[in-house]
Amino acid sequence: MTQASSMVIRNGRVVDGLGRAPILADVEVIDDKITQVGPNLLGQPGAHIVDATGHTVMPGLIDTHCHISFDEVSSNDELFYHRTREGLSAIVAAANVQKLLHAGVTSFLDADSLFDVGVDLRDAIEAGIVRGPRMSTGGNALMTSVGGTAGRLIPDQGRIGYGRVVNSPAEIVAEVRRQIKIGVDWIKLHVTGLTPRQNLAGEQQVWHFDELKLAIDTAHDLGTPVVGHCRGAASIQNAAKAGIDLILHATFMDDAALAAVATRMIPIVPTFTFQANLAQYGKHIQASPELMALFKKEIEDSAVMLQKAKAAGVPLLCGTESGFSLTPYGDWHYRELEVFVETLGFSPLEAIQAGTSEAARGLQIQGRSLFGEVGAIAPGYLADIIVVGGEVDRDVTLLGRPGNVKDVVLNGELLSLPAIPERTDPPGWRVAHYGADILRRQAVEAITKGAPQ
Repeated sequence: MTQASSMVIRNGRVVDGLGRAPILADVEVIDDKITQVGPNLLGQPGAHIVDATGHTVMPGLIDTHCHISFDEVSSNDELFYHRTREGLSAIVAAANVQKLLHAGVTSFLDADSLFDVGVDLRDAIEAGIVRGPRMSTGGNALMTSVGGTAGRLIPDQGRIGYGRVVNSPAEIVAEVRRQIKIGVDWIKLHVTGLTPRQNLAGEQQVWHFDELKLAIDTAHDLGTPVVGHCRGAASIQNAAKAGIDLILHATFMDDAALAAVATRMIPIVPTFTFQANLAQYGKHIQASPELMALFKKEIEDSAVMLQKAKAAGVPLLCGTESGFSLTPYGDWHYRELEVFVETLGFSPLEAIQAGTSEAARGLQIQGRSLFGEVGAIAPGYLADIIVVGGEVDRDVTLLGRPGNVKDVVLNGELLSLPAIPERTDPPGWRVAHYGADILRRQAVEAITKGAPQ
């Protein structure tokens, strides 16, 4: 690790994260701030020099939808019934944040977490106990007894996994206040869920409007923003009208929902990486063709309205939902930029902006937004910088090439990142099964027919 009060990153292709064309320039850093960007900077006497010739110098990525405590779960039953050890969850999460740094992620939003792991991990990072990216966090996602996307796995009351079930106005107010008391940066509402016999596209809104308004008003009265999981037109429209501050997914949006969002310019985090990975690579994990086609269609159908949102000036931010088996930490944090380019019509520079300076809208730390303070290469911004091989402004997938993030500067410090060690899983951490397939007699007989007895 090199710690210097002054640093100059020389001769790089500077992509500022604000959407402007790249320039060949030097970047000076003093303490934790960027002080100058321009050609032939002399720097302070004794300044540490980083040679970025042939590389892109850009802001560190900001992942505004990352589940750092989930540890790459493969199913809801694994998430809710195998992640039952709070201390172990915290230790594993502290190890996993190292993978984000290797991938060039210097900030992230974890909107909900197992137990109170998010708050504890963020505080450990800020105190220097754990090395990790800048972190903004929620607590348990507030759910009604209808549940979220796990259906009957969610109990009618109490806490399970990352969810807290609230069943009355009093419980809503009490839980929002409890989370703010322990120090969350955001309150997360699971506005939609899946019911077994629903007949609408997307997910069912599982909160009354008055309940949404109560939760949001209670949080706002205590100076805390609210983020909502919304997959369905009605939920998006009602959450926007109730005063929500950030919307995750916003799929199956209609014109009325878009109008409600655009009236308040509520940022959206589409989080297509999960669906895109399943649609494109599902065959590698034996996903059904029907499921792959369904996720591909969800992206295509939702892209139309999200393009309209972009045209209306609604901020679209990059988030990957890293933390599931389809989106393991360290591998896919660039992927949402790629989807923005391929599906939403963003230029590479616009996608970089959505994953850096615009994504800073999701960073709410110590009671204030870091939007305008982090996510750009410009004087006065916090020095969170990555040096990446090649011309990222022409090809955002360069961010995903193993080993292509050459240097990471976090808060003005040039990090020395040790290799991530191999690991196994603690007992009971993963779903156990007898075999990958059902043992059908017909199949066995077909395989063994003619085999010697």
